[in-house]
Amino acid sequence: MTTEPAWEPAPVPEVADMFRRAETPWWIAGGHAIELAVGHPIREHDDIDVLVLRDDQLAVQHVLAGWEWWAADPPGTLRPWQPDEYLRMGIHDIWCRPGPGTPWRIQIMLDEAQDGLWVSRRDTAVHRPVAELGAISAGGIPYVTPEVQLYYKAKKPRPKDETDLAAALPSLVPARRIWLATAILETYGAHPWVDRLDVPEQYRRPPQKDLLDELPYDWEQRR
Repeated sequence: MTTEPAWEPAPVPEVADMFRRAETPWWIAGGHAIELAVGHPIREHDDIDVLVLRDDQLAVQHVLAGWEWWAADPPGTLRPWQPDEYLRMGIHDIWCRPGPGTPWRIQIMLDEAQDGLWVSRRDTAVHRPVAELGAISAGGIPYVTPEVQLYYKAKKPRPKDETDLAAALPSLVPARRIWLATAILETYGAHPWVDRLDVPEQYRRPPQKDLLDELPYDWEQRR
């Protein structure tokens, strides 16, 4: 995927001001979500992510009217996202900038939902109510909860992901640690983060299927 021109990520308050015009749910994601959860800066950021549910994706075009929107077609080729085009499953990354040749400012991540449940795009066995996907910062900004964000970061942790985990751990209550450990084991198998989560022994093994049941999805019936 090309990275030219360079990124100049919009500040979190600026992004929040723009997305407050949306009539659908949205959440600050990525490392910024961890910072909103812990209440202080942790590290520098190369971009800024906003999570939107797939069926709400066209709200992004409304909020960022007049901008350029570029969808990342697998395996990562950027191409213009056309007005009113519905991006189907498999495309979950959109780069946005104010105009031609300007730096990229906002990255949109699309996730799945069905019947009031958020569903991981990596593993349909990992899900939770959409109402529990995010939280609100002290400044009134919606963000993805740390355990969900860390679940995605656990796939191939980079140094910045290790930094985010260390920052988030003190604020993760036992129930959130258990959810994260179970989700990691379900999707990725044995993982060094599970020991760091310090959960009871029964949650350090791959879960039985009755812990995170597969949902009866028929994605071909979706738009």
